[in-house]
Amino acid sequence: MGKGCMKAIKYFLFLFNVLFFLFGALIMGFGLWVLLDNESFMVILQESSTVLKIASYILIGVGGLSMLMGFLGCLGAIYEIRCLLGLYFTCLLLILIGQVAAGVLIYFQKDLLNKEMSNIVTQILSNYPGKNSTTEQAWDYIQRTMECCGWSGRMDWHGNAVIVNSSQLLFPCSCQNVSLVESDSSSDSGFCEAQSLDWPVYDRGCNSSVESWLFANVGVILGVCLGVAVIELLGMILSIGLCKSIHTEDYTKVPKY
Repeated sequence: MGKGCMKAIKYFLFLFNVLFFLFGALIMGFGLWVLLDNESFMVILQESSTVLKIASYILIGVGGLSMLMGFLGCLGAIYEIRCLLGLYFTCLLLILIGQVAAGVLIYFQKDLLNKEMSNIVTQILSNYPGKNSTTEQAWDYIQRTMECCGWSGRMDWHGNAVIVNSSQLLFPCSCQNVSLVESDSSSDSGFCEAQSLDWPVYDRGCNSSVESWLFANVGVILGVCLGVAVIELLGMILSIGLCKSIHTEDYTKVPKY
């Protein structure tokens, strides 16, 4: 291989590893968002589902590993270290296989995930005590901003322990349809008192809105993962090409500190 071609491969590999490092940072950032976000539907799933917590830690780990591999790839490309390039290729291959396996598993288990999500929300509605915990605040925010009530509809709230055991006609304040009341002076969380059995709340359930929101975010996630996979493939091709072009090990090129 000519020196010009080898130099081009080396710098292209360096560039792709910079991009790979940045995509790894995005994956880690998304994992941290799933783990720490307190103002979206994720906090409800995160506090109720062990699977989502584990998935967020996996995303953080994969993102951190991707950033490390990007750094090692840059180092191996610039200093032309065959063993480092070989290690980089192997790790990229393992990461790519893991990503494909995870994608296939999620695809074939999507019905189970949807069922689990429905059970989680139903449990939250049944145990909602109106004490403004993080989970309750997130659900109140969803109902208020999406203008919906319950998971399938307002009837989901009829199994709530506080509403069933109260002598008053209570309904969740975050469900209140402002177009059905004369003045909007009630709280945005907890329970409000109704004047009749016909609650002044939204009729539409939150399941369709939440599913649309999740599917929209899944598209972003899949787009990021696809971009990472393309960069991984290009990195693997360039790393193996550069590795083959280096005929002898030259450990004097390893930087000394």
